[in-house]
Amino acid sequence: MPSATSLATLASVALLALSLSACSPTATDADSDSSQWACQVQQAPFAYSACAIEASALGDKRQVLQLFWQQPNSTQPLLSFDELLAALPAGQTLSFAMNAGMYNERFAPIGYTVIEGVEKRALNLKSGGGNFHLLPNGVLWWERDGKVQITESQALSEQLNGGVHPWYATQSGPMLVIHDQIHPKFNPESQSAKIRNGAGVCRDGRIRFVHSDEPVTFYQFATLFKDYLGCPNALFLDGGVASALYAPSIDRHDKKQMGVMIGLVDSSD
Repeated sequence: MPSATSLATLASVALLALSLSACSPTATDADSDSSQWACQVQQAPFAYSACAIEASALGDKRQVLQLFWQQPNSTQPLLSFDELLAALPAGQTLSFAMNAGMYNERFAPIGYTVIEGVEKRALNLKSGGGNFHLLPNGVLWWERDGKVQITESQALSEQLNGGVHPWYATQSGPMLVIHDQIHPKFNPESQSAKIRNGAGVCRDGRIRFVHSDEPVTFYQFATLFKDYLGCPNALFLDGGVASALYAPSIDRHDKKQMGVMIGLVDSSD
């Protein structure tokens, strides 16, 4: 018969296991390709969903990060995740996807957009109102080798003049984190809270795509990337009704219309 001490020890172990379980993500993709990517739901510091891909996984051409905008052989926008799924070639699957930047009334991107090396929209360095022009804004981009970067727009302009040729690029704004610093115009005391989504290139070698599942301020959202996810550079993609996520591994499939989308395509079959 177990002693009182043994029973107390077992109870403590069970309590510890329960507490660890409560702190873990509520959903993860345990069947992803060798854990090279995963989507999770978290509750702290606020409720959010996030999908992450190991940067190193994007070099083998089986896991490919892509931008999507128009229907195949057409200038008409895809508009939705359902249309994107229907347009994928046979043998390809969509692991996760998110809206990827701001658009006009025709669902056309308002900032720099490059898809498979073709410039769809020029780099937008104009001043103006709205979140896009809350400078500095930035560009999420990568060359054919799959190395993903987030670069402030003016700095990327200089790189483009120096001969850089993005294979994919999407411009949005504002930047959330710039070289480990939160955007200088964000107010910690702001009360303007909205659903928001963005992307970060992080120190642990992952690129993270985050959708807040509750309204947050820009400062709160930027703090998540900087302090909790360890991303020296992060970019706001959009918010409100334009913020959308497709992540079947966590049972997420938003039914919204949008402009450019970003998605991880699995061609391993």
